[in-house]
Amino acid sequence: MKSPAVVLLCACLFNVGLRADAAHSIARIWDDEILAAIRIDTPNPPVQARNLFHLSVVMYDAWAAYDRTAVGYLYHDKQRQHCGDVTAARNEAISYAAYRLLRERYIYSKSPSNTLAALDARMLALGYQPTNTTLNPRTPAGVGNAVYAAVSAYFLNDGARQTNAYADYPTNQGGYVPFNQPLVTGFPGTLALDVNRWQPLAITNAVDQNGFPAGPVQNFLGAQWLGVRPFALERDDTNQPWINPGPQPKLGGPGDARFRSEVADVIRNSGEMTPDDGVMLDISPGAFGNNTLGTNDGTGHALNPVTGQPYAPNVVKRGDFARVLAEFWADGPSSETPPGHWNTLANGVADNTNFVKRIGGCGPILDPLQWDVKMYFALNAAVHDAACAAWSLKRFYDGGRPIEFIRYMGLRGQNSDPTKPSYDPEGLPLVPGVIELVTSASAAVGQRHQGLPVGLVVIFAWPGQPANPATQHSGAKWMLPANWLPFQKRNFVSPAFPGYVSGHSTFSRSAAEVLTAITGSEFFPGGLGTYNAPSNTFLTFEQGPSQNVQLQWGTYYDAADQAGLSRLWGGIHVSVDDVTGRTIGAQCGKGAWALAKKYFDGSVAHCGPILAIHPLQPGHCGLRFNTVRGLCYKLQSTPSLDQPFTDEPGGFVQACDSSMFCTDTLTGPGKFYRVVQSLTLNTPLRPDGTTRDHPHRTH
Repeated sequence: MKSPAVVLLCACLFNVGLRADAAHSIARIWDDEILAAIRIDTPNPPVQARNLFHLSVVMYDAWAAYDRTAVGYLYHDKQRQHCGDVTAARNEAISYAAYRLLRERYIYSKSPSNTLAALDARMLALGYQPTNTTLNPRTPAGVGNAVYAAVSAYFLNDGARQTNAYADYPTNQGGYVPFNQPLVTGFPGTLALDVNRWQPLAITNAVDQNGFPAGPVQNFLGAQWLGVRPFALERDDTNQPWINPGPQPKLGGPGDARFRSEVADVIRNSGEMTPDDGVMLDISPGAFGNNTLGTNDGTGHALNPVTGQPYAPNVVKRGDFARVLAEFWADGPSSETPPGHWNTLANGVADNTNFVKRIGGCGPILDPLQWDVKMYFALNAAVHDAACAAWSLKRFYDGGRPIEFIRYMGLRGQNSDPTKPSYDPEGLPLVPGVIELVTSASAAVGQRHQGLPVGLVVIFAWPGQPANPATQHSGAKWMLPANWLPFQKRNFVSPAFPGYVSGHSTFSRSAAEVLTAITGSEFFPGGLGTYNAPSNTFLTFEQGPSQNVQLQWGTYYDAADQAGLSRLWGGIHVSVDDVTGRTIGAQCGKGAWALAKKYFDGSVAHCGPILAIHPLQPGHCGLRFNTVRGLCYKLQSTPSLDQPFTDEPGGFVQACDSSMFCTDTLTGPGKFYRVVQSLTLNTPLRPDGTTRDHPHRTH
C-alpha cells in the first residue's frame, strides 16, 4: 500500500472558514491568518520572515506563561497558578497576542483593510472581543496583551525600519545606492558599468509577484537588513555579514572561470525549459536528490526507510519538471514567500496521519498546541536568521543576476577563440548546442540559426512569455543573448535585490534543518512528500505542464535543494548563489534549533555569561560578556571579595545582541567585576544575585 504523502497546499486561504477548526490548534489558526495576509501583500521575503518569527514569539511566550518549565523569549511572568482551565487560558492569551501583533504589522501591507477586517472577524469567531485591551496579568487577555506589548517594544527599533514602512535609510544616512544604472528589460542589452554588481531593472508595467504595481525602477527590498536583529546569529563587527563565506566569483577577477561556467549553465538550463525536446527525467526520490550539502551530487535514496521498499520511478518530461519546479518555488502569484511556503509545508507534516508529535522523534507525545508553538518558534527563528544572513550578504557583496551577466557578455561576443568573429575577453564561452557563433551555413534557410546575423554569438534559450500564456508555450530557440529573459512573467522578470546569495536556498535549508531536528527524521512522514501540478492548468508564465507532474521529495533536504535548483532553471540565480545559500542556511537552521531548545527546557535561564576584561588605552579597560538576546544583565564590582558587590551605573539592561561591551577607568586599586543575569529588568535569576560567572579583577 502506498504511504500517505505530505501535500503542500499553496492556494489562497484568505477569508476561508473563519470558524475555528477543532482539529487545529489556536497557534495553527493564527499561522493560517498570517499566511493569508502575506498572500495579499507585497512579497518582501525578509519582512515576512520577520513577521512570521515575531508572531511565533508572541504565541510561544503566551503559551510558556502557563508552563512550569519553558522560558519565554521576552515575557516571563508565570500565570499557571492563576487560571483554572489552562487550555482555555492559553488559547485566549495566544489569540490576543497574535491578533495585536498582526494588526500592528499588516497596517503597513498592500491590503490593510482586507487583512485587518479578517483579523477582527477571526477574533469574534473565536469568541474574543478585539476591544479588550486589559493588561491585567491575572487574566488570559491581559497576558496576551502584555506579551504583545513586550514583543512589540523590543522589536520596534530592531533595524528593520518598520515605522518607515520598511524603507531603506536615506542615502545621506548610509542608504543603498546602486552602482549601475537600471537595465531596461524591454530593450536589448545592458549598460552596466560593473557586471559583477547588481543592476536594478526598469520594467514596463512592472508588478510584483502578487500583481501590485512595482515600477518603474526596482529599489533594493531589504537593503537595511545588514543591521536587523536576528535570533541566534553572532558577529563581532556590525558592518560585516552575519556569516561571511567570502565574495562571489567575478568576471575578470577571482573566480573568473567559475563565473563563465555558471553563466553558461544558466543558458543551458534556459534551453531546457521546453517539453518539446523529448528529454525524460526520473524525479523520484530513488533517483533524484540526496545531495551532499552545497552540491548537486546526489543520485537518490536506495530505499524508502518507512516502507523498506525502493521508491517507484517518476519519469516526466524534463522541460515540464523544470517549468513546474521554477513556478512552484517562485511563490507567485498569491505568493506566501519562501518563509511562508515552509510554514505551509510544516503544517502539512503536522497534519499527516503518519506523523507523531514528539520533539526530536522521542519522548512524550505533545498535544497539537504545544507542538505548533514550539515548531513555529524554532522554524521561524531559523528563517528569520536566514533572512538576516542572506540579505546581509546581498547588501555587502552587491552581486548581480543572470539577466545582467548574459546580456553584458553576449553583447561583447565570445571569449573562446580569438581567431573567430566576435572575440572579446569578456564574452561568453562557446558551448556547442548552447552558445554558438552564427556562420553563413548555419544562418541559411532551414538551418538552426536561420535569420540571425552572421558572425554574432547566439544562445539556445527560452525566448520569453508567449503572446497568450494561457494557451501557448514558448519552447526554446536560438536567439541573441542581448534579448534574454529569465523564466518569469515579462512584467516581473527578476527580484528587486542582488543575487548573491539565494534567499530561496538559505530560507529552505534553514527550514529543512529545523524540521529534521524537531521531527527526529530528515524524511517526510511516510518517507515521501509530494505536490501535484495538473497538466495545462498549473503554470501561469505559459501553458503547461504538457502532462501531469508530481514533485516528490524523500527528505526535507531534498525539497530544500529543489527550491534552490528552481532558481537556476528559472534564470534567477547562478549556481554559487544557490550552493552558498544552502550552506549558510544549514548554519542558520542548526543555530536556531540549538538555541530554541534551551527555551523549551528552561536551560536558557542558566546560560551564565562569561566576562572578559581587556586593557585599552592607559587608565581604561574594556569589559565584554556574552549575552542571550532578550535577557537582562547588569555589571557589578567590588574592591575586595570580602566586601559586597555593588551595581555599576545603568543597572539592568536588556540584551539586543549576543554580547555587551563597556569601559571603565582604572583609578586607585583594582576592582573585581561580575555580571548578573536576569529574565527581567529587576529580578536576578538566583535569589542571592550571583551568577555562574567567576568574578574578574582589573589591576
